Parts: sequence; structure tokens; C-alpha cells
Amino acid sequence: MSASQAVLYQFSLCPFCNKVREGLALKGIDYRTVEVNPRNKAELPELPAGAPRKVPVFVLGDQVVYDSTNILRFLDEAYPSTVPFRASSVRARADEIEDWVDDELIRALPTVLYGTWREAAHAAAVVARGSKLNLAQDFGVKVAGPVVMHLVAKRILKKSGRKDAHAWVNENLDQIERWLGDQPFVCGDVLSIADVAIKGAFACVEGFPIYDSIFARPKLRAWLARMEDQKRLAPRAEEQTGVFELQA
Repeated sequence: MSASQAVLYQFSLCPFCNKVREGLALKGIDYRTVEVNPRNKAELPELPAGAPRKVPVFVLGDQVVYDSTNILRFLDEAYPSTVPFRASSVRARADEIEDWVDDELIRALPTVLYGTWREAAHAAAVVARGSKLNLAQDFGVKVAGPVVMHLVAKRILKKSGRKDAHAWVNENLDQIERWLGDQPFVCGDVLSIADVAIKGAFACVEGFPIYDSIFARPKLRAWLARMEDQKRLAPRAEEQTGVFELQA
């Protein structure tokens, strides 16, 4: 089995796809991406019975894995010689924080991306630029997208019982800093699936004003630098022993 068989089906602005991309980079895994049209999802491969037609989907040989959490856990099994995301010493805590990222942080971030008309227009332009759309669809996203995205942000805030999007996100950032404390990573001395999830959530807002607010926090800025160092220093998966030996 070769690394060229690893394929990630994604939508570029999807936080869950960013989460998987961070995991792949931290493990030094070579892969190719297939950008999926968010409207018809025609590019998705054949999925297991009962699987939702959603991204991300990861394909390795004849293995088709969906859901970002499932994919990250699968990577630990498929590439056992790479950095583990769920070391036994931190597994329970890391899984708990990853769930929090999926349920809280990833829900809060869109409210500051689409909260004002200007933010919504910028987000719509990013979606149109990064998506696999035809000319008519591209025009539709740019024209109608800001309205839809702004309404989505308002609906998320209302459903969550929130009024101030930026205050909500800042509460989440405060929580992450409390978890970090003086540790190098969220769960202590070892990188975990919790760090991967948070980094993926942050990656999808790069280029937006909120990222500047994240980067302005010294503790988070230092953590982001450590995460980038981890990716830069990760040996390529094909150079490590034991990779691609899938568990039965």
C-alpha cells in the first residue's frame, strides 16, 4: 500500500476538515485532497452503509472512514509509528476536550465569521474562492451567501442563548488558556487529539480578524508556534516503520 492512496475528501472552510488536515500534517502523512461541492457532494466516494453524505471522508486503500474523530483515531491505527494522538496517559482527558471543541468552539467560531454583514461578505467570498462551484453557483454564493451566513450566525447565537459572539469566543479562548496553563500542550507534556482539534478549529479562521485576536494572546501564540514546529519536524510517514499495517 502506498502513501499516494491516501485521499481526503473535504470542503476547504469546514472546521472538521481542517481538524483532519492538521492531524495528517502532524503525522507526516502524504495525501491528496478532493474538493467536494457543498451543494451536491457529487465528488464523495462510495460510503459505508448508513454513513452521512458529509465531509470529511478519508480513504486509504480500500478503507473508507468518515467523521473527523473517527478519522483521527483511524490514523493512530493505520500509522502506528507516527506521533499518537490518544496516548493512554492522556486519552480520557484528550477525548473530553476534543468533544468540547466539536460541540462548543466549532459552534462559536462561525458567529464571529458571519456576525456582521462585512464579516459575512468576506466569509462568502472565501467560500466561493475555495469551493468547487460553477459560475452560476459562484455568483449565487457571493450574492446570497452573506445573507444566509449572517442569518446562520444569528440562529446559532439564539439557539445557544448568547447575544455577544465575540464575548462567547473569548470565553472559549480563556478556557483553552486555562487548560494550557504552563504546559506545552493542552493535556500536558504530550501532544494529543485535543491539540489537533483546537488547531484545526483555529486553522479555518486564518485570514479572518478573529485569528488576529487569537494570535494576540501570548500563551496561544506560543502554543501555535509549538504546533507548527511539530508539523515541521514530523518525519514523513513512509520513512517510519510499521506504517500502513492496518489492524484487522
